Amino acid sequence: MNTTDPIADFLTRIRNAVKAKKKFVDIPSSKMKISLAEILKNNKFIRDYNVVEDKKQNILRVHLQYINGTPSITGMKKISKPGLKSYVGKDELPRVLNGLGMAVLSTPKGLLTDKQAKKEAVGGEVVCHVW
Repeated sequence: MNTTDPIADFLTRIRNAVKAKKKFVDIPSSKMKISLAEILKNNKFIRDYNVVEDKKQNILRVHLQYINGTPSITGMKKISKPGLKSYVGKDELPRVLNGLGMAVLSTPKGLLTDKQAKKEAVGGEVVCHVW
């Protein structure tokens, strides 16, 4: 099945799995989705992830994290859409929930969080907000 926006599909699958209190969710894999899962893991929004080898397409299995039954991810929002891309410079990096959440940016140095982009002094396309 082809999707016009694979990252929006990635975020929606995780959002739906969190609402259904699933332990993990399977998503078709790509390099960008793997690096987005790595960012979520490093910032303790998910417990872990791994790539399951398949003949047709590899599957990215994301293990969700719950603390006392409460999910670590309370919200995710896609910012750049296929019809309207959102770019920011190094001086206009977004703050999500006054610093409690994070913005993920696609930069020339790869996918970075807003804090990493500020440290590296780069701007780029705002992919999503996670809180």
